[in-house]
Amino acid sequence: MATTRSFNSMLNEYLTYDLLMAELEKRNYILENVEKDDKWRGGNLVVPFQGASASSFAYGSLTDVTDIAENLYVRGGVSGYKEIWGTMKWNARDLEEHGGGSGIVSEQSFLKNLPGMIEDFIDNMKQVVSVNLLVGQHYMKLTADATANNGTIVVDRVERTWIGQKLIIKDSVNTFTTYVKSININTNTVIVATDRTYVTVTDFSAGGGVTVANGAKAYVDGAQTAANTFTSLRQQLLSAVNGGDATLFGQTKTLYPYLQSTNILGSDITASNFLDKIFDAWTRHRQLGRSGAADVVMSYKNLGTAMKLLERQSGPYKNVEMKVNIYGWTEITITGVKGTLKFVGVQEMDDDVIYFLDWKGIKLHSNKFFRKQQTPEGLSYFTIRNTTGYVYISDVVFYGELIVNKPSSCGVIYSISY
Repeated sequence: MATTRSFNSMLNEYLTYDLLMAELEKRNYILENVEKDDKWRGGNLVVPFQGASASSFAYGSLTDVTDIAENLYVRGGVSGYKEIWGTMKWNARDLEEHGGGSGIVSEQSFLKNLPGMIEDFIDNMKQVVSVNLLVGQHYMKLTADATANNGTIVVDRVERTWIGQKLIIKDSVNTFTTYVKSININTNTVIVATDRTYVTVTDFSAGGGVTVANGAKAYVDGAQTAANTFTSLRQQLLSAVNGGDATLFGQTKTLYPYLQSTNILGSDITASNFLDKIFDAWTRHRQLGRSGAADVVMSYKNLGTAMKLLERQSGPYKNVEMKVNIYGWTEITITGVKGTLKFVGVQEMDDDVIYFLDWKGIKLHSNKFFRKQQTPEGLSYFTIRNTTGYVYISDVVFYGELIVNKPSSCGVIYSISY
């Protein structure tokens, strides 16, 4: 017979800090590759950027001491970290009934309920965080107007949804708080309801609904407010005119070349010229940027295009190595006449951008990374007494911010639309 133990001790055993961080890290491409600093305890974080470098040279004589160009460093800063919370809930009756009717939460009941729940929780939290860090504030885009009283939305990334998910559907005019009732993965269609009873579907005819023309998007709860979300690679690497931020942690990008990533228009990329265009863009980045940035991060669609071309042609490109990660990304090392690149296909990437990343210029600052919230008594769960029974709630939080401190060493191809 299984040994009966306390809910808290079992929760601590199966959801330890080390396990939680290790699982989220290996399932998240950015978390696994980025340099991490977990000592930020809040308040202002100073972000130093190089503005200019020593560059005085003269033929025939020494540079006059009053005329020497010095290294210039500018001070950026983050006033406070962003935060994301994940929450799990157990009903006491479910746990007790699997314990043989003893009225005690046993190891047997916990082992029956916990592994699958933790697995789903980590996968979903990984996806939410990864989408934000890679592509921005919104979670999905709507590809058709939602203006009927039928709760129907059509989205570009239906695979990011799950039943019961809370989504804020919003455009520049209207906002709707919704809950996912059903998903049709073959038509990219999601039916959403007004609350967790899922009885009443959302009436998008109210106020004219949301439209593609007005920028209709779906957001994770709270992410509709830009100040709440992490600063994504899209915001940091793209210039303001190309859809990114005008400033980088308090400093104007256009004032210093070191704050500017190489931006390359990708509207002329097609399924047939894809590899040529990527290598051309890389050559352009090496000309303008401060490093080779050989990790080329893209969506599965774009990686699939590259793989098809590699299968069809053996001329200028050679597939050196392919590595598939079970947690959602695939790496292909490709050698061409212009050099060697590592193409990385990541599930959470959008199709319209491709990044050239130099990991030495990116850092994730946080306060102890992902961790369980504990009560003053040291408990890793909170108890709520309802008329229908007791509920145990466990919260996981991440405080931090993603910072590209050497933007010029990275690049981005934007407006890809083939």
